[in-house]
Amino acid sequence: MSPAVLIALFVILIGASVLAAPRRACVDGFFAGHIGGQAPGLWVLVLSQVTTWIFARSLMNAAILGYFYGIAGTLAYAAYYGSFLSGGFIVARLRAQGAGSVQDWLGARFGTAGTGAYNVVIALRLLSEVFANLLVVGLIAGAVIEGSATWAIVIVAVVGLAYSAWGGLSAALRTDVVQMVVFLAVFVVAFLYLVLAPGFSLGDVLTAPGTAGAWNGWVLLAVAALQVFSYPAHDPVMMDRGFIADEETTRRSFLHAFWVSTLCIIGFGFFGIQAGLVGAEYQGELIGTWGAMFPVWVFALLMLSLLVSAMSTLDSALSSSARLVVEEWALAPRTLMGGRVVMVVFMVLGAALTLWGNATLFDAVAVSGTASMFLTPVLIVGLVMGRRVPTWSYLVAFGAAILGALAYFGRAWPGVAAVLPEGHKYEQLLVICVVVLVVGFAAVLAGARRA
Repeated sequence: MSPAVLIALFVILIGASVLAAPRRACVDGFFAGHIGGQAPGLWVLVLSQVTTWIFARSLMNAAILGYFYGIAGTLAYAAYYGSFLSGGFIVARLRAQGAGSVQDWLGARFGTAGTGAYNVVIALRLLSEVFANLLVVGLIAGAVIEGSATWAIVIVAVVGLAYSAWGGLSAALRTDVVQMVVFLAVFVVAFLYLVLAPGFSLGDVLTAPGTAGAWNGWVLLAVAALQVFSYPAHDPVMMDRGFIADEETTRRSFLHAFWVSTLCIIGFGFFGIQAGLVGAEYQGELIGTWGAMFPVWVFALLMLSLLVSAMSTLDSALSSSARLVVEEWALAPRTLMGGRVVMVVFMVLGAALTLWGNATLFDAVAVSGTASMFLTPVLIVGLVMGRRVPTWSYLVAFGAAILGALAYFGRAWPGVAAVLPEGHKYEQLLVICVVVLVVGFAAVLAGARRA
């Protein structure tokens, strides 16, 4: 399959996405996601949840971690998809207490300090989603056609922005369905080729130690276990979809999204594990590796699945960005134009970060996941246990989480390196997460009172 065919297939996908977007845009559909004046149905919600969470960066992370740390690495990343279970639990508790969003609940208890701290974290999360997925687009384009990365990033950014800005959240929901169906079709074909190939052994894959040994994969699994409760609460794409349908539909959508997305992530991780098992050289975040390992048509299907997942995440991240700035921060009018301006700003910033430079793909996940951990003690003590948590406790937990995220991001800085224990970066991340939780729970429990 030539680059021209891959490009043609991607253009067809873009055309299908544009056709799936609503013909007429309205303010309610743009921000609340209503389609034809009605809330989305169960499988629209499920497919939208899944396709916005198995985005290109996630698929690449699962495969890369599988290559280096074997099944432990892939399971570590798959553990983050337990966020659908913890996220569904959090949404149900919030709705039972009359909240219409995480910000509603935080604002009622901690005022502007509570919502302000939270909104800063999720704004950074949204920005990281935009740039990380554009980064994968650039990697794919560079592997297929040398020197095309920059143009590919710009073209996908412009096209994704165009149909996202037309319909907002309602457009994202409808295009997510099309994109998820395409993703599943091409991924299943590629996966079947992998598992039916003569050199594939399920037993070897399930016991693979990876090219760097399994230990750090298990360490990362422990990190995921510590972060999985707070992680969904800081993801506005997931949280936005928790409040647009009735409670029973929402509950079921989270459960279905959990098993579908987990299977997809583990399945994609198999491609990285197999690359390590056959001794393939690590090239271009595995993209070059796969190009040398597989027939051209299988490689093209893998690349197309990554491009599909990148597009599906971009529109959802932009619609959540618009809702954040317009409805939560009230920095722009609640109009179509107000939302569209916000989308343009986020896309420009994300594209600029992608073209300027980046850290590793997993760092964006680890940093935002660590920053979100202030929510764990706050939600467990305040939301689940029903205790009154003072604002000072909330801010101490928030400060500890932000410092922890900065420590991981700047672990090579001399001042930070002197404080962190020696070891692999995931071992350092585990220590940081434990400290963040200990400080956060100490502050929250010290200040908590019966409501």
